[in-house]
Amino acid sequence: MLVEIYTDGAARGNPEGPGGYGVVMRYVDAKGQEHIKELSAGYDKTTNNRMELMGAIVGLESLNRSCDVALYSDSQYVIKAFNDKWLDGWIKRGWKTAGKQPVKNVELWKRLLEAAKPHNIKWNWVKGHAGHSENERCDELATTAADGDITTLLHDDGGDLR
Repeated sequence: MLVEIYTDGAARGNPEGPGGYGVVMRYVDAKGQEHIKELSAGYDKTTNNRMELMGAIVGLESLNRSCDVALYSDSQYVIKAFNDKWLDGWIKRGWKTAGKQPVKNVELWKRLLEAAKPHNIKWNWVKGHAGHSENERCDELATTAADGDITTLLHDDGGDLR
């Protein structure tokens, strides 16, 4: 089964403002029926990159069996980590960048790698705010979540966001 996952993250006042992620998932079942699922959540203080990662994580974690996945994101941070093999280098260097600095958001990268394991994923970059309907919808979900009532926002302490 091929599942398309579109993701986006947003943060207001990055890096110390509220943020959110949005996910749109789509697949067509064996009977030709299209299924669409949308996911989003907001956090009181976070960064855009953390929310971009959370979109991909939550989308993959919501799959209940191994799938072929086409994952779309406007985050080069997420897409290049896989397509340009940044993750391979970070792991080889003990989660250090090429400049020997600690990789930021390492706990989320590890969680994303775990979520990706059961699946065959093609990582696709899409230009943000360019009229791509699913990306625009993800942006709407992410920004709406970021702008949510502060009492409904989750706290991102930089640790595990589950």
